[in-house]
Amino acid sequence: MDKILIVVTNYSALGERGKKTGLWLRELTDFYHEVRDLFDVDIISTSPKRVPLDPRSLLEVLTNKKTRAYYMNDELMDRLKNPLTPEEVDGHEYAAIYFTGGHGTMYDFPGNIHLQELTKTIYEKGGIVSAVCHGPCGLLNVRLSDGRYLLSGHVVTGFSNQEEKLMGMFKDIPYSLEESMRERGTLFKQAALPFTSCVILSGRLITGQNPASARGVALKVIEQCRELENREYEYQMEA
Repeated sequence: MDKILIVVTNYSALGERGKKTGLWLRELTDFYHEVRDLFDVDIISTSPKRVPLDPRSLLEVLTNKKTRAYYMNDELMDRLKNPLTPEEVDGHEYAAIYFTGGHGTMYDFPGNIHLQELTKTIYEKGGIVSAVCHGPCGLLNVRLSDGRYLLSGHVVTGFSNQEEKLMGMFKDIPYSLEESMRERGTLFKQAALPFTSCVILSGRLITGQNPASARGVALKVIEQCRELENREYEYQMEA
């Protein structure tokens, strides 16, 4: 069975006011729900410490049955209490990598060289790179072997300036993800209505705009992994 690597933040404070942040839970659970029976799944974080959950994301524990079920799932929650770290896994073992969101990712994802190397390895061996919401922060500084930024030339999406402002977070964030992605030479797209699903496929790069996009990213990852498998099978049959 192919393997997928899920990356979660370990950063819990945002801005000078120290607003609580962390993993946006639904962006993990919606994705995990779709892939868990089809792939082996490993979860890593930038620290072996317990993964903080954004308090605002826990509102969906009350309103969303799927999110609540996973929040009460000891096996999954134990993996967040004692996460693996990037140094403990080998990118050559994974068909895809998926970066979850939450504002904490803006701090601990971009500068982590181990995450950059994992992403580069998975992409250059022909795998899928995916991210949702603020998760693309983990892609901003990934360079390929030829020195180009991985994002350069791609069509992408991520949590938009408009959504940051509507959430009242724009003054607290350390930088604009939307503007940072544009600076990497991307074409940034977003849904016509904020907070609605938007999933963009660009080659072997898949990005989703916001929490509502996590399931769509998962389905697109599954589709692309199966397509790559079929291509490999056809190549072997022709050889």
